[in-house]
Amino acid sequence: MTDVDEIKQLKYKYLRCVDLHLWDELAETLADDVTASYGTRLTYHSRAEVLEGLAAQMTDDVLTEHRVGHPEITVDGDTATGRWYLQDRVIVAKYSTMIFGAAFYDDAYEHRDGRWVITRTGYDRTYEATIDLKDVPSFRLTDNHLDT
Repeated sequence: MTDVDEIKQLKYKYLRCVDLHLWDELAETLADDVTASYGTRLTYHSRAEVLEGLAAQMTDDVLTEHRVGHPEITVDGDTATGRWYLQDRVIVAKYSTMIFGAAFYDDAYEHRDGRWVITRTGYDRTYEATIDLKDVPSFRLTDNHLDT
């Protein structure tokens, strides 16, 4: 597998872990000294802060879907950068809200201890919109993988 392929798998794992709330597995994708900035509202300065902050934001009543594509990855030895086009959706049924939007992720990676890790991640929104789910009378949440 090439470095670019490994970085793609790393990003996909990162997003899968975020959406499934797999915080321990998400930790494996991040450098201890990672920095993260999600839009204008959320900024973190370590792996511990990222994990704590995302877990606090994405409680079991928050469902998320993150999809990335169009990767632009540049590898330079043991470092790399990546830009990804993001489309995401957040459903918070408790507050009858759906948020959706698009952004461009801007990431940095390092090859450490035989594997790639994310050292910087974050995105700048191209747009974000919300829908009050009460305005969509037919909306029903019929399955929730986080519902115990």
